Amino acid sequence: MTKNMGNLDRAFRLIIVLAIVIAYLMGQFSGTLAIVLGFVAVVFLLTSLVGTCPAYLPFGLSTRSKN
Repeated sequence: MTKNMGNLDRAFRLIIVLAIVIAYLMGQFSGTLAIVLGFVAVVFLLTSLVGTCPAYLPFGLSTRSKN
């Protein structure tokens, strides 16, 4: 699997993960919304760590620089 995420994309996703975790710990949401956002956070965390977004693949998208 080729890496298709640039550093800015990866950092932005990690910031979103952090925001979701903090909001959850502060009790800002619960129930179904907590489950959905938890799933989003896990997916964003994994794709950021791996550097590949499977949703980009079918469209040939990449946020990586060409250098």
